[in-house]
Amino acid sequence: MVWRMQQNHRDGHAPPPQDAANPTTHFGFEEIAESEKAPRVRGVFESVATRYDLMNDLMSGGVHRLWKSAMIDWLDPRAGMSLLDLAGGTGDIAQRVLARVGAARAGPVTMCDLTPEMLEIGRARAHDRGLMGTACPNGLHWVCGDAQDLPLPDRTFDACTIAFGLRNVTRIDRALSEARRVLKPGGRFLCLEFSHVVLPALARIYDLYSFKVLPALGDRVAGDAAAYRYLAESIRRFPAQDDLAALIREAGFDQVRYRNLTGGIAALHSAWRI
Repeated sequence: MVWRMQQNHRDGHAPPPQDAANPTTHFGFEEIAESEKAPRVRGVFESVATRYDLMNDLMSGGVHRLWKSAMIDWLDPRAGMSLLDLAGGTGDIAQRVLARVGAARAGPVTMCDLTPEMLEIGRARAHDRGLMGTACPNGLHWVCGDAQDLPLPDRTFDACTIAFGLRNVTRIDRALSEARRVLKPGGRFLCLEFSHVVLPALARIYDLYSFKVLPALGDRVAGDAAAYRYLAESIRRFPAQDDLAALIREAGFDQVRYRNLTGGIAALHSAWRI
């Protein structure tokens, strides 16, 4: 709560007084009831699901692929490692892990996402790429669930990843606590997320691109300018790098570190459950 009030003040979007019985959160620059956020986020991704990966390529000029490669490099997956990929609906991160380790040598891989439409795309893509059945003997699993209340048992996974999804949860602290809960002792957590640009000249260009070009591109390609306006706004409301590192520590993780990517447009946070 302290961080959010400070950040809102910096952005010029002062929050209304909090009512303990009716807590609020943000949806982009809009302040809404906490109960409204998950359905609205799900609606955003239902709208853009079929164009989601194409839009990632277009809006980042393909740079998101380099960021995800950096994530896999830092994870350094091993044969037999059990992986949970949160907000992993289309299977992009999971399939990169399979490619690195080899599908036949990979441990069980679970993709959890709030939006059924995203999971259907991931499942269809895995089937088209021959990753179902005996090609991946330890299994690919798709779970529709909320990162804040995972329908998964304690101490199950060797690693938990989330790429461009933590920004969309209602309560970041709850999602981080859940990620720690389902990790085995000695398990690794990695978060790749849009962050706060650390180069002033780049920040000005990035703001212009985010609020002018990105919604127009979303309208033309995905038919939903509002979804990509929300994306730009949600990035500005997300904790800065050091603030997110502090939240990860507060959730009980150890050895928390981060790396800026492309001048802080994205950041990669790493932590361990000891």
